[in-house]
Amino acid sequence: MKAVLCKQFGPPDSLAIEEVPSPRAGPGEVVISVKAASLNFPDVLIIQNKYQFKPPLPFSPGSELAGVVKEAGPGVEGFRPGDRVMAFTTYGAFAEEVKTEASRLIPLPEKMDFVTGAAFVLTYGTTDHALRDRGALAAGETLLVLGAAGGVGLAAIEIGKALGARVIAAASSEDKLAVCRQHGADGTINYAAEDLRERLKALTEGRGPNVIYDPVGGSYSEPAFRSIAWRGRHLVVGFAAGEIPRLPLNLALLKGASVVGVFWGDFARREPARFAESVRQLARWYAEGRLKPHVGETMPLEKAREALTLMATRRVKGKLVLTV
Repeated sequence: MKAVLCKQFGPPDSLAIEEVPSPRAGPGEVVISVKAASLNFPDVLIIQNKYQFKPPLPFSPGSELAGVVKEAGPGVEGFRPGDRVMAFTTYGAFAEEVKTEASRLIPLPEKMDFVTGAAFVLTYGTTDHALRDRGALAAGETLLVLGAAGGVGLAAIEIGKALGARVIAAASSEDKLAVCRQHGADGTINYAAEDLRERLKALTEGRGPNVIYDPVGGSYSEPAFRSIAWRGRHLVVGFAAGEIPRLPLNLALLKGASVVGVFWGDFARREPARFAESVRQLARWYAEGRLKPHVGETMPLEKAREALTLMATRRVKGKLVLTV
């Protein structure tokens, strides 16, 4: 089978594409014939040895896929060859076949295609955990989404609207903000051209956002947090800007505000019952038409290096999906 391989840590153009032996399923494992795999920002970090999880070399990047079960190992219940599934894998998805634990599989909804399935679980799962569980976002509150035109950003807009919140989307260009409005954003901020704090003040009549969804970090976190409403919650989702910000803790004191970490991968592992409830809720919202993954572009597996370069330089709107 063909696989994208990280044989030494480095930028996307250091990856290799090679023929490797097909995997075999062990106890509790399945082998999936991959049909589509989507990119997420941690994929850029993991190949540079900058992510919190560090797989041994060589490995295939890619943390989210959809495909068909090829083989089920001993002890696997609930899945069998031929089943259409989605899976979240941390790494390994950028290959024609993937071996993973059966616990990482979710049945692909009947009316969902593989490209959409590959763009769904991690993006919406992270965001649902962030907004409902960690942020306790309530109807009538105001949600600010930083990096709003990315995969998790657009998911935050949609889930925020499903929860009855007013959603303000912040992104770096007008074309990105147009996509945000298509997905339901009530207000927008171009933080490359506008003062983030002044625009937030105008959009919230000086009250500030109740919840900040922050997958970006960098220079935008502190001004956003300085604008947060009383008892606000700043959700730390990721650091797509590259820089991990250092927030003055007196700001939390003055606003009675919280800085809340969001680590969906460990949530799924440590709290399986709550994770399963989240998946069921996401499936209901999808069936109701409330969630519509935005796949900005698809590329063949062989162009994984080019795709990861687009992700690294923040030129992706919504999700970029590799097809096999």
